[in-house]
Parts: sequence; structure tokens; C-alpha cells
Amino acid sequence: MSGHHLILGELKDVITGETLADTHDERYRQKIARYLMDPLGYAKEDLVPGRRIRIQVDDKSALIHLDFIIRVSGKTMMIIKYGPGSLVSRHRIGLALARIIEPYPIPVVVVSNGEDADILSGETGKKTGSGLGAIPSKTDLQVLVEKAPRKLISPKQVEMESRILYAFEIDDKCPCDDTNLSCSPSEP
Repeated sequence: MSGHHLILGELKDVITGETLADTHDERYRQKIARYLMDPLGYAKEDLVPGRRIRIQVDDKSALIHLDFIIRVSGKTMMIIKYGPGSLVSRHRIGLALARIIEPYPIPVVVVSNGEDADILSGETGKKTGSGLGAIPSKTDLQVLVEKAPRKLISPKQVEMESRILYAFEIDDKCPCDDTNLSCSPSEP
């Protein structure tokens, strides 16, 4: 067992075909991936699973886990942050991620516990939908590509969002939970 996760065996990632540890959390991630492909119409090539995002806060560096990045027409249009339990507790984390991984705010942010989802605007932070059925389809995102904001994120905002991520995802973790993140002082 690693961290707080009971390993139930192994499973195959539906997107990459990789063999992964079979945990309750991973089962929900795989459920979300299957839902994105059918009925929402995303191809495996549109989905980037399990990406680690490096953030820098003062002299500290950390890797933050992001469950899914969804690209349409060559542009990152949606991210999905999975976590068990309450959705509202992940809103700010999802929004911060949406504002640091590209030079522009990612238009659609989904936070999900695998059974439910909240959909947020990456630009305004406002909730735009609830439930797995409210996650935009590939067709919906293709339409949104043309309307997506062209506003760039300032370096100051990237710094602020990185601090928020560090506070929520690193400082707030149980010391014995070694899953999905890493942290170290910056190297010179």
C-alpha cells in the first residue's frame, strides 16, 4: 500500500494501455475516461491523462497531479481534476490549474468525484453546470474553440495561482500521503 491507497491489483489504462495500480481512485479515473470517449465523443488522442504540473513558489518547487487535459483543434480547452468527496473543495484547485498550464485561461474546468461533477469557467470561475451530463462533448468544445478567450494570464497571476496550488495541494496534505505529488527545494 502506498500512502492512503489500497492497491487491489492492476488494471489497464483505457487511454494509454499502460498497466496501473488498481485503486478505488484509479477506477473512478478510468470511469471518467470511458465517459469522455463514449458518449462524449473524444478520441484517445484528445485526452492527456495523469499529467504532472510543476509549480514554483519562492524557493520551493512541487509537482501537482492533473487527471485529464482535453485538447481540441490543437488547443487545450478543458481540464478535469478528480478527487473523492466534496466537489466544492476542489473548485479553487481546478481554477488555479486552469490558469497556469497554458498562457491563457483554460475555458472549461471540471472537478469530479467520479459520481458527480461541477463545471466551471476557467476565466470567470463561475459554475456553469452540474453533473457528469453537463461535461461538454467534443462537439461542444469544437464550437467553443472559436469563442475561447484570447486574454493572456499575467506572470503575477501565475505566481498567485501557484501559491494557491501549493497551499491546497502541498501544505494541506497528510505527511504520510506520498501519492500524486512531490515537493523539493528548488535546485540552483
